[in-house]
Amino acid sequence: MNIQAEKIELAKLLLNTDNPKIIQSIKQIFKKEKTADFWDELTSDQKKEIKGAKKQIKEGKFSDYESFMTKHR
Repeated sequence: MNIQAEKIELAKLLLNTDNPKIIQSIKQIFKKEKTADFWDELTSDQKKEIKGAKKQIKEGKFSDYESFMTKHR
């Protein structure tokens, strides 16, 4: 079956249902689909910085929040 026929069939099923749970489930699928992954929206420089920071954390090259704030107050 081609995509247009599939869409028509789904539209018919949706129009013929009175079950609010089905309608809500379909809405959730579309909402989830529209939610973009923030990673895909970052620039390559931003991604590089994040990967570098993760590497530093793995290597133990970091300080906790309180120590950092104490030095900069």
